[in-house]
Amino acid sequence: MKSVLDYLEETALRFPEKEAVYDGRQRYSFRELLGISRKAGSFLTKVCRQRSPVPVFMEKRAETIGVFLGAVYAGCFYVYLNPEIPLKRIKERLEFLDSDVVIAEGILAERLLQAGFGGRVLGFEELVEEEADMEVLGFYRMQMRPEDYLYGMFTSGSTGVPKLVAVSGGAAVEFAEEFIRTFSFLPQDVIGNQAPFDFDVSVKDLLVSVFCGARLVLIPSVMFATPPALLDYLCENQVTVLIWAASALCVVSAARGLEYRIPGEIRKVFFSGEVMPCHHLRLWREALPEAEFVNLYGPTEITCNCTYYCVDGTEEGWIPIGRPFSNREVFLLDERNQRIEAVGVTGEICVGGKALSSGYYRNKKETEKRFVRNIFGEPGGGIVYRTGDMGHYDEKRLLCFDGRTDHQIKRMGHRIELEEVEWELGNLEGIDRLCCLFDSRTKRLTAYYVGTVSPAGLRKLGKERVPAYMCPNEFIRLKFMPLNKNGKIDRGSLEQYRMKEEICFGRPCFDSGGC
Repeated sequence: MKSVLDYLEETALRFPEKEAVYDGRQRYSFRELLGISRKAGSFLTKVCRQRSPVPVFMEKRAETIGVFLGAVYAGCFYVYLNPEIPLKRIKERLEFLDSDVVIAEGILAERLLQAGFGGRVLGFEELVEEEADMEVLGFYRMQMRPEDYLYGMFTSGSTGVPKLVAVSGGAAVEFAEEFIRTFSFLPQDVIGNQAPFDFDVSVKDLLVSVFCGARLVLIPSVMFATPPALLDYLCENQVTVLIWAASALCVVSAARGLEYRIPGEIRKVFFSGEVMPCHHLRLWREALPEAEFVNLYGPTEITCNCTYYCVDGTEEGWIPIGRPFSNREVFLLDERNQRIEAVGVTGEICVGGKALSSGYYRNKKETEKRFVRNIFGEPGGGIVYRTGDMGHYDEKRLLCFDGRTDHQIKRMGHRIELEEVEWELGNLEGIDRLCCLFDSRTKRLTAYYVGTVSPAGLRKLGKERVPAYMCPNEFIRLKFMPLNKNGKIDRGSLEQYRMKEEICFGRPCFDSGGC
C-alpha cells in the first residue's frame, strides 16, 4: 500500500511547479510544499519521539499543511489545536497529549504560556531554516507501518476528559483512494476548503489535493460572515469542488448570497455533518444545475465517510445517506444485536472495513466500548464501530438517518455530547444544576439551570468555557430543577415545558434569558 508521503512525492514529481495550496495570502507549489514538509520533518526528528503526537497550534494557512506533513515525515502524527478554542480547552488537550513540543507562533505562542505549557514552542521559520536531511528521513521512512497514526482529532467527551480519535495512515489511504475513485477528481480541480483543520471534513480536502494534484484553496473563516466576499473569492479562484459542512452551505443560501453571484465553475458539491435542509439544497441546485450534489455520512471514528448519496431531485423530506463505499461494510443492528434487513425498521448504524480509525488514543475503555470485535461471534471477524446513530432502509434499500441513540447531537457541523456541555457549564461558579436540551428542528440549544448567575452572565462565562458551536443559544434560569423518581433531572418535563413564558411546572420559576 502506498503511503500519504508516497502520494505527495509522486504528485510533486508530476506537477512540480503547479500551485498546491493558497490561503489568500501565501501560495506554494507542490515542489515547495514537499520541500517544506521535508525540512520540517528533518527538524522534528531531533525533538520529537517517534510515533508521538505533534500538537500544531497555528492559524489555518498554507504553512500549516506543510507542518502536518512534516510531522508525518518525522515518524509522528499531527494533532491540530484550533486557536479559537478557549484557553481551558487548550490546557486540557496539551496535558492529555503530554508532548514536550508544540508548534506555534507569535501571539499563539503567548497563549500557550497562559495555558501553562512548559515545553518547547517551535515557530514555522525555525522548522524550515535548515535543509532537509534525506538520510535521516529515509531512516524514519523505512520504519513506517500502515498502522502508524497519520493524525489525531479531538471529539466530544461526556466527562470533560478529551477524547482523541487516532487515524492510521493505512486507514486514511484506504478511504482516500476509494473516495477519489468513486467521484473522479481531476488534477484540474480546485478545492475550496471550508472546514477548520480540527474538523475531519478538512482531511478530504487535503488528501484529494495531495493524491490527485488538485489545487487547494483555503477559505478564511471570516468570509462566512460576509457571503458576497466569500462568493467573490470562490469565483476569483475558479473553485470547482466544495466539500463543506451542510451548515456552511446554508449560511450562503440563507443570506441570499446566490442571488448576488454564482460560482459557476463548481462541478461537485459534497455536504455532511448534519441534515441538509431541502429548501437550501434546492437553492444551490437551482444556482448550479449542472453540478453534482452528494450527501456524505460518517463519524470521525470511521475515517471521514462510509456512505454517500448522489442527489437526483426526486427526494422528499430528509435526504438519504445512501449506500456504502465499495470498501466499507455498513449495516443496521437491532436491540438484540441482530442485523436488520427489512425496510422501514430502525436500528443502530454500524460500520466495518479497513478504513476504520484505530480508536481513541490512550483510552482503551472507550475504544472497546465502541469498536467491537466479532460482533456476530463469527471466527476471524473484524472490528465494527457502533456509531450510536440510528437509521433505516427505504424502499430503494438506501440508508436513511434517524437521529442519535443517546444525547449526542449534531450542531454547526460538529458532533457534541450534551453531557459535556452540561459538565462544563454546570461546574461554573454560581450554578447549582444545569441541563441542556436541543431542538433538532430549529437547531437551537437551550440551557436550563438553577443558580445565582444571570442568564447574560452565564452566557458570557460559557463563551470562555466552551467553543462557539457548543455554547447554548438560550439560557433559562429555573427556581428548581424537576427530578424524576430516581432523583435524576427529568428531561421529559423540561421538554414538555419548553416555552417562552414565565410559567413552568405550574408556577412562576424562571427568567427568560434569550440571547
